[in-house]
Amino acid sequence: LMINVYENTEVVCDMLDTLKSHGKKATFFVGGCWADDNQETLVRIAEEGHELGNHGYFHKDHKKLNEKANYAEIYNNHRIVLSLTGVTMKTFTPPSGSYGADTLKAAEKLGYTTVMWTKDTIDWKYSDEQTIYDKATKNIQNGDIILIHPKSHTAKVLDKILTHFEEIGMDVVTVAECLE
Repeated sequence: LMINVYENTEVVCDMLDTLKSHGKKATFFVGGCWADDNQETLVRIAEEGHELGNHGYFHKDHKKLNEKANYAEIYNNHRIVLSLTGVTMKTFTPPSGSYGADTLKAAEKLGYTTVMWTKDTIDWKYSDEQTIYDKATKNIQNGDIILIHPKSHTAKVLDKILTHFEEIGMDVVTVAECLE
């Protein structure tokens, strides 16, 4: 389960509560500008055993950036998260899934594995809880990486999604655990 975060700190906290109630861990791909303004929640994510991933500093279109600009976006986020939490992130996912060869080079130079999702709930577009549930659970397979965002409607259906996975015997893990 990957959660891309640039907004809605209160909703992030609701999601953390739901994950905790199920005893599950996720990967929070945080934007640096969000992390910089939300240290308490960022630290909570790390302290509760969730994985922190790099989502760039600003929500830029990485495909349109040259290698130097990609490097700066990834590095600036790396630096702020490390300074606030002591965590060295290892995975990077580009905002909107937009990347090019320069993005991959910059991420690799910084020691990052670039990852993408296999199931997108598109919860930034759809606010219907049933649609989000269906997109997260339909035809689920071992190894799927499900993308969600801190939206209030997603937070409301997260418990139902996690319960479904438990009922069918699937575990929810961090991206790093999924890649092992």
